[in-house]
Amino acid sequence: MKAYKIPEATVVRLSIYSRQLSNMRKAGVETVSSEEIANSVGVSSAQVRKDLAYFGEFGTRGVGYRVDDLLGNLTKILGLNREWNLAIIGAGKLGSALALYEGFRQRGFSIKAIIDVDEKMVGQDLAGVVVDSLDKLENLIKEHDINIGIITVPAMEAQRVTDRLVEAGVAAILNFSPQVLRVPPDIVMRNVDLAVNLKVLSFNLSHNS
Repeated sequence: MKAYKIPEATVVRLSIYSRQLSNMRKAGVETVSSEEIANSVGVSSAQVRKDLAYFGEFGTRGVGYRVDDLLGNLTKILGLNREWNLAIIGAGKLGSALALYEGFRQRGFSIKAIIDVDEKMVGQDLAGVVVDSLDKLENLIKEHDINIGIITVPAMEAQRVTDRLVEAGVAAILNFSPQVLRVPPDIVMRNVDLAVNLKVLSFNLSHNS
């Protein structure tokens, strides 16, 4: 099935399922039902079955799913059976925190470059990666075959950095800046705006009370 027919919410849930299955495997669980998966992530068993059905039949009626097999299939579906190279643009507090986050490496995301304009940051080592200056961006993207750019720069600089990343050949961008970025239709873009999420929480708290 072509990727564009898969709802984004389904892809998000598949990622959550894979995390739970990984935890189950570590705990020694060998088989699991759709209901057990559903209970562990807070959705219905029908939703689990529907999400998995987009990609084929993985379980056995009356038995459930083999944890190893289902986790392996989800790993392939999510593209996590290969390594993806990352560049972090912006080595401030957020960028530095992301660079030090071990979860990226554990899931097959390898930080190959960290870039900043601050001369005080350039040359510093963050989790084994030396911070480079912004004028090296294009060379670093090509040298390390970087697939994904993570933007943590101030809003006024975000579009300019995005344009350079796209021109250099990056195929996907994770945007932590509060700026709405324009990219060509073939570039995959995800926005992470913590302030927006807090406003959503505020809305729900206000209306629930």
